[in-house]
Amino acid sequence: MAEKKVPNLKAKYQAEVAPALMKQFGYKSVMQIPKIDKVVVNVGCGEARENAKILDNVVRDLGQITGQKPIITKARKSIANFKLRENMPIGAKVTLRGEKMWEFLDRLFNVALPRVRDFQGISPDAFDGRGNYALGIREQLIFPEIEYDKIDKIRGMDVVICTTAHTDEEARALLTQVGAPFAR
Repeated sequence: MAEKKVPNLKAKYQAEVAPALMKQFGYKSVMQIPKIDKVVVNVGCGEARENAKILDNVVRDLGQITGQKPIITKARKSIANFKLRENMPIGAKVTLRGEKMWEFLDRLFNVALPRVRDFQGISPDAFDGRGNYALGIREQLIFPEIEYDKIDKIRGMDVVICTTAHTDEEARALLTQVGAPFAR
Protein backbone atom coordinates (compact mmCIF):
# COMPACT_ATOMS: atom_id res chain seq x y z
CA MET A 1 0.00 0.00 0.00
CA ALA A 2 1.27 3.48 -0.88
CA GLU A 3 2.52 5.57 2.04
CA LYS A 4 0.50 8.73 2.63
CA LYS A 5 2.45 11.96 2.20
CA VAL A 6 2.49 14.23 5.27
CA PRO A 7 2.23 17.95 4.40
CA ASN A 8 5.55 19.83 4.86
CA LEU A 9 4.17 22.22 7.47
CA LYS A 10 2.65 19.40 9.53
CA ALA A 11 5.95 17.50 9.50
CA LYS A 12 7.75 20.68 10.59
CA TYR A 13 5.21 21.21 13.39
CA GLN A 14 5.64 17.65 14.69
CA ALA A 15 9.44 17.57 14.39
CA GLU A 16 10.52 21.11 15.42
CA VAL A 17 7.69 23.40 16.56
CA ALA A 18 5.96 21.20 19.18
CA PRO A 19 9.18 20.33 21.09
CA ALA A 20 10.35 23.98 20.95
CA LEU A 21 7.01 25.25 22.32
CA MET A 22 7.06 22.60 25.06
CA LYS A 23 10.51 23.79 26.14
CA GLN A 24 9.69 27.53 25.78
CA PHE A 25 6.52 27.48 27.89
CA GLY A 26 7.51 24.62 30.21
CA TYR A 27 4.49 22.40 29.57
CA LYS A 28 4.23 19.20 31.64
CA SER A 29 2.19 17.25 29.06
CA VAL A 30 2.30 17.08 25.26
CA MET A 31 -1.47 17.73 25.28
CA GLN A 32 -0.82 21.29 26.53
CA ILE A 33 1.16 22.25 23.42
CA PRO A 34 -0.93 24.64 21.27
CA LYS A 35 -1.99 23.27 17.88
CA ILE A 36 -3.63 24.82 14.85
CA ASP A 37 -7.22 23.59 15.08
CA LYS A 38 -8.79 24.89 11.87
CA VAL A 39 -8.59 27.61 9.23
CA VAL A 40 -11.75 29.41 8.10
CA VAL A 41 -11.65 31.26 4.77
CA ASN A 42 -14.60 33.61 4.23
CA VAL A 43 -15.59 35.79 1.27
CA GLY A 44 -18.36 38.31 1.85
CA CYS A 45 -20.08 39.37 -1.33
CA GLY A 46 -22.73 42.05 -0.85
CA GLU A 47 -23.47 42.46 -4.55
CA ALA A 48 -24.82 38.89 -4.63
CA ARG A 49 -28.19 40.20 -3.43
CA GLU A 50 -28.83 41.81 -6.87
CA ASN A 51 -27.22 39.13 -9.01
CA ALA A 52 -27.14 35.53 -7.76
CA LYS A 53 -24.73 34.47 -10.55
CA ILE A 54 -21.91 36.44 -8.88
CA LEU A 55 -21.92 33.90 -6.06
CA ASP A 56 -21.07 31.11 -8.53
CA ASN A 57 -17.78 32.84 -9.36
CA VAL A 58 -17.03 33.38 -5.66
CA VAL A 59 -17.68 29.69 -4.93
CA ARG A 60 -15.53 28.61 -7.91
CA ASP A 61 -12.58 30.83 -6.87
CA LEU A 62 -12.79 29.80 -3.21
CA GLY A 63 -12.98 26.13 -4.21
CA GLN A 64 -9.86 26.47 -6.36
CA ILE A 65 -7.91 28.26 -3.64
CA THR A 66 -8.77 25.88 -0.79
CA GLY A 67 -9.33 22.59 -2.62
CA GLN A 68 -12.65 22.10 -0.82
CA LYS A 69 -16.25 22.91 -1.72
CA PRO A 70 -17.41 26.15 -0.03
CA ILE A 71 -20.78 26.57 1.67
CA ILE A 72 -22.91 29.59 0.88
CA THR A 73 -23.50 31.90 3.85
CA LYS A 74 -26.86 33.58 4.27
CA ALA A 75 -27.94 36.80 5.99
CA ARG A 76 -29.04 36.23 9.59
CA LYS A 77 -31.43 39.16 9.72
CA SER A 78 -33.02 41.74 7.44
CA ILE A 79 -31.43 45.19 7.16
CA ALA A 80 -33.52 47.66 5.17
CA ASN A 81 -30.70 50.18 4.57
CA PHE A 82 -28.64 47.50 2.81
CA LYS A 83 -31.69 46.14 0.91
CA LEU A 84 -31.03 42.84 2.67
CA ARG A 85 -33.58 40.21 3.63
CA GLU A 86 -33.16 37.32 6.04
CA ASN A 87 -31.73 34.14 4.43
CA MET A 88 -30.44 35.96 1.32
CA PRO A 89 -27.15 34.45 0.11
CA ILE A 90 -24.37 36.99 0.78
CA GLY A 91 -21.08 35.09 0.70
CA ALA A 92 -19.23 31.80 0.91
CA LYS A 93 -16.89 30.16 3.42
CA VAL A 94 -14.72 27.10 3.83
CA THR A 95 -13.57 25.48 7.07
CA LEU A 96 -10.31 23.59 6.56
CA ARG A 97 -9.06 20.94 8.96
CA GLY A 98 -6.40 18.22 8.84
CA GLU A 99 -4.21 17.73 5.75
CA LYS A 100 -5.99 20.35 3.62
CA MET A 101 -5.52 22.94 6.39
CA TRP A 102 -1.75 22.33 6.53
CA GLU A 103 -1.45 22.41 2.72
CA PHE A 104 -3.41 25.70 2.57
CA LEU A 105 -1.29 27.34 5.30
CA ASP A 106 1.90 26.22 3.56
CA ARG A 107 0.73 27.82 0.28
CA LEU A 108 -0.53 30.94 2.09
CA PHE A 109 2.70 31.62 4.01
CA ASN A 110 5.25 30.55 1.38
CA VAL A 111 3.61 31.27 -1.99
CA ALA A 112 0.62 33.63 -1.80
CA LEU A 113 1.58 36.26 0.79
CA PRO A 114 5.06 36.93 -0.69
CA ARG A 115 3.29 37.74 -4.00
CA VAL A 116 1.51 40.74 -2.42
CA ARG A 117 2.93 44.00 -3.77
CA ASP A 118 5.21 45.82 -1.25
CA PHE A 119 4.78 42.97 1.24
CA GLN A 120 6.25 43.87 4.64
CA GLY A 121 4.77 40.98 6.64
CA ILE A 122 1.42 40.35 8.32
CA SER A 123 0.33 42.35 11.37
CA PRO A 124 1.49 40.80 14.67
CA ASP A 125 -1.44 42.48 16.48
CA ALA A 126 -4.44 40.76 14.87
CA PHE A 127 -4.98 38.21 17.67
CA ASP A 128 -8.36 38.09 19.42
CA GLY A 129 -7.21 37.53 23.02
CA ARG A 130 -7.95 33.80 22.95
CA GLY A 131 -5.18 32.65 20.63
CA ASN A 132 -6.94 32.99 17.25
CA TYR A 133 -5.49 35.03 14.39
CA ALA A 134 -7.47 36.92 11.73
CA LEU A 135 -5.98 38.08 8.45
CA GLY A 136 -7.56 40.07 5.62
CA ILE A 137 -6.47 39.51 2.03
CA ARG A 138 -7.33 42.23 -0.51
CA GLU A 139 -7.36 40.18 -3.69
CA GLN A 140 -7.71 36.54 -4.66
CA LEU A 141 -5.08 36.95 -7.42
CA ILE A 142 -2.19 36.32 -5.01
CA PHE A 143 -3.03 32.61 -5.11
CA PRO A 144 -1.39 30.84 -8.06
CA GLU A 145 -4.49 28.64 -8.60
CA ILE A 146 -6.51 31.65 -9.80
CA GLU A 147 -6.16 32.48 -13.49
CA TYR A 148 -6.20 36.22 -14.14
CA ASP A 149 -8.32 35.89 -17.31
CA LYS A 150 -11.08 33.89 -15.63
CA ILE A 151 -11.98 36.31 -12.80
CA ASP A 152 -14.90 38.73 -13.12
CA LYS A 153 -13.97 41.04 -10.22
CA ILE A 154 -11.19 41.34 -7.64
CA ARG A 155 -12.48 40.23 -4.25
CA GLY A 156 -10.90 40.06 -0.84
CA MET A 157 -11.24 37.39 1.79
CA ASP A 158 -10.83 36.83 5.50
CA VAL A 159 -8.62 34.03 6.80
CA VAL A 160 -9.04 33.08 10.46
CA ILE A 161 -6.53 30.68 11.99
CA CYS A 162 -8.02 29.02 15.09
CA THR A 163 -5.55 27.53 17.55
CA THR A 164 -5.84 25.66 20.84
CA ALA A 165 -3.58 28.25 22.51
CA HIS A 166 -5.02 30.01 25.57
CA THR A 167 -3.13 33.29 25.21
CA ASP A 168 -2.03 35.48 22.32
CA GLU A 169 1.60 35.03 23.35
CA GLU A 170 1.37 31.24 22.91
CA ALA A 171 -0.47 31.60 19.60
CA ARG A 172 2.10 34.13 18.29
CA ALA A 173 4.96 31.77 19.21
CA LEU A 174 3.15 28.87 17.49
CA LEU A 175 2.46 30.78 14.26
CA THR A 176 5.94 32.34 14.16
CA GLN A 177 7.61 28.94 14.43
CA VAL A 178 5.26 27.39 11.86
CA GLY A 179 6.42 30.11 9.44
CA ALA A 180 3.88 32.95 9.49
CA PRO A 181 5.64 36.01 8.01
CA PHE A 182 4.95 38.54 10.79
CA ALA A 183 6.12 42.15 10.24
CA ARG A 184 9.11 43.14 12.33
